[in-house]
Amino acid sequence: MTDNDSGARHIDVAIIGAGFGGLGAAIRLEQEGRSDFLVFERDDAVGGTWHVNTYPGAQCDIPSALYSFSFAPNPNWTRLYPLQPEIEQYLDDCTDRFGIRDRIRFDHDVLDATWENERAQWVIRTSGGTWTSRILIGALGPFSEPATPTITGLDSFSGTVFHSANWDHDFSVQGRRLAVIGTGASAVQFVPRLAPEAGHLTLFQRTPTWILPHPDRPISESGRSLFENFPPAQRALRRMFDLFQEALVPGLIRHRSLLAPLTALGRAHLRRQVKDPVLREKLTPSYAFGCKRPTFSNKFYPALCRKNVTVETSGIQAIVPEGIVTTDGTVHEVDAIVLGTGFTVAGHSGFRRIVGRGGISLADTWPGGEMSSYRGTTVHGFPNFFMVLGPNSVVYTSQVVTIEAQVNYVLAALRAMDDKSLAAIEVTRTAQTQFADYTDERLAGSVWNSGGCSSYYLSPSGRNVTYWPGSVRNFTRRMATIELDHYHCRSATVDSTKELV
Repeated sequence: MTDNDSGARHIDVAIIGAGFGGLGAAIRLEQEGRSDFLVFERDDAVGGTWHVNTYPGAQCDIPSALYSFSFAPNPNWTRLYPLQPEIEQYLDDCTDRFGIRDRIRFDHDVLDATWENERAQWVIRTSGGTWTSRILIGALGPFSEPATPTITGLDSFSGTVFHSANWDHDFSVQGRRLAVIGTGASAVQFVPRLAPEAGHLTLFQRTPTWILPHPDRPISESGRSLFENFPPAQRALRRMFDLFQEALVPGLIRHRSLLAPLTALGRAHLRRQVKDPVLREKLTPSYAFGCKRPTFSNKFYPALCRKNVTVETSGIQAIVPEGIVTTDGTVHEVDAIVLGTGFTVAGHSGFRRIVGRGGISLADTWPGGEMSSYRGTTVHGFPNFFMVLGPNSVVYTSQVVTIEAQVNYVLAALRAMDDKSLAAIEVTRTAQTQFADYTDERLAGSVWNSGGCSSYYLSPSGRNVTYWPGSVRNFTRRMATIELDHYHCRSATVDSTKELV
């Protein structure tokens, strides 16, 4: 770390975010001997999503053996599917185990990061100071900003309102009248925790979710001992889950008939747990399995069958001081409103703060959520910038697998830049457009695009901006090396003011 003539401290690599993505990048940089980096984290702890989402029942829907770094297996998971406190603890342990805590700047919110073309560097202004860097890695996290619904009168409500990602642990639900808006993965997990204590709970559902029986179970002490003393056993378990997730891809992308067994399992699970035909009809999805991300639960349907729980499918017209008014004119009087309304993915505020060539931000580049990238990692107009979990990077497995592949791509880029004495690289517009066209063609018939639902997977124009157009093995293979002929390259030995175009 050095000071430059502007007074800002200079580092080789700046990383935004200390969740799985940012920590994974930092650890691998350290392992490669590239220790001149800093991680800027707006919160006071590592963990990202798994630090802030502390709602009751918060749990990952990917098995613990797979939802962890391949280079840092954890033999001490207590459940097959990890709960939030254990995931946060795992990331905290990794931070110390790999010796990167001193490179994390906590409580440093990145106000903006701007590409300075003449010097071929990024200028990162944070709430704790200013730095410059050669490389910028954006690990913003797609699920780091809660989405608050635009409902008339929400600010007028006289009771308590909070989002699942900003859980109010001081609020007691005991005997209260609760409204829950949303039926996504978070609500499926916290509603069963609230229903037994609430005086009454009304779940406002716009679209039902496909729910499968949850295979979660405790991992015995003997099982944990086996993983610790015989690591190949845990690697084999990871491999098994990896292959299972991979086996779903053909059905999701091309051959929807392969999803029929899971569709039947979801319907059978609903029939078995919900005997009331009226309620069962409300909870039956009308879209294809997989169009929205399905979830697991053995407790959600039974919670909705309780006498003190109502599932309301009429649309919300407005919120008034005493409660929620639905389109049929009914006023539902409640004491608290819990928002299970997901996250702002396409409209992340971080996109306004990352400013590339010519003063153009990511938000300007992606108006209205029409996001595009090259292999989910680089963006034309943003030299020396690498994005973790960017557009069309998601593979149908643990996102930790995606992150590791992308970090490998960043490392390959850094090696290539060193070998060829490059000051900057920027993906060409042609390469990015070709990747987008290929992605659109491959995903046109996928269940995500044509399964009969609307989701955050799709942009307003209907383009799938989320998923990788193939298998995880295809993704990992494509991300193992960087093809510099897809990039504009600026040599470090020529005029540094030469513009990349």
